[in-house]
Amino acid sequence: MTFNDFLQVILVTLIPTLELRASLPYAILVLNMPWHTAFIFVVTVNILLGPIVYFGLRYFLHLVIRIPFFNSLYERSLHKVQTKIRPKVEKYGEWGLALFIGIPLPGSGVYTGALAAFILDIPPKKFMAATVFGVLIAAVIVLLVILTGSEVFQWILK
Repeated sequence: MTFNDFLQVILVTLIPTLELRASLPYAILVLNMPWHTAFIFVVTVNILLGPIVYFGLRYFLHLVIRIPFFNSLYERSLHKVQTKIRPKVEKYGEWGLALFIGIPLPGSGVYTGALAAFILDIPPKKFMAATVFGVLIAAVIVLLVILTGSEVFQWILK
């Protein structure tokens, strides 16, 4: 494994809507990283992404939404947070946010979770707890799909 391999994994992890859902399979199936190395690395990068986005929103959102494209994106995300995430957070607290982050589907994840925490005024410590648990949930699900899927694929080819 080279520095370039790790850099590629970081860059894929940083892509909104893809995050670890894409970078973990990429690391394991394309770059042939051992699954445990890829898992630890991708989880760490994804968890570190949480506070960067969360605190970045606090300091830069008012500047970014002046740009029409980003304002439109923010408005759509705001609607999603209000309709999908708020009820879960009101009912289950940060565990609801963790489950939302942990669903490995496009539109969920750390970026949307950070935006939800920002909009719903969830304190940083609770957001970080939700991020850690959510990322671990998503990573375990994705890893299980990769490992069982690749084993089934290998079995079919034999």
